Amino acid sequence: MGENKSYDLEERTATFGEDVIEFTKKVPINAINGSIITQLVKSGTSIGANYAEANGASSKKDFKNKIYICKKESKETMFWLRIISKSEPTLKKTATKLWEESKELTMIFSKIVYTINNPANKN
Repeated sequence: MGENKSYDLEERTATFGEDVIEFTKKVPINAINGSIITQLVKSGTSIGANYAEANGASSKKDFKNKIYICKKESKETMFWLRIISKSEPTLKKTATKLWEESKELTMIFSKIVYTINNPANKN
């Protein structure tokens, strides 16, 4: 995770998914973490997959639906990062960095959703 944020959102979400995968490789697998890791990988990689689908949407309605899913998956990823931080306190610093990126992605998708729902207010 570099300090320079990419403004190519498709690349940024793909990189985020890759970062989530690399992070989860460091999480010890045990009775508690196994399902958390699975959920985190699913939600963290789903953001980019759904954004890529949104870019190839067949209609405005399809685009809007995929963006909503991106926002939902970003928020879910924040949740799982919080939980894994509690489960594995030694990984909290890295989890927090990922959480911050997931929060930024959530805010970006929230703004897109707002703009879609309020086309006259594009500021």
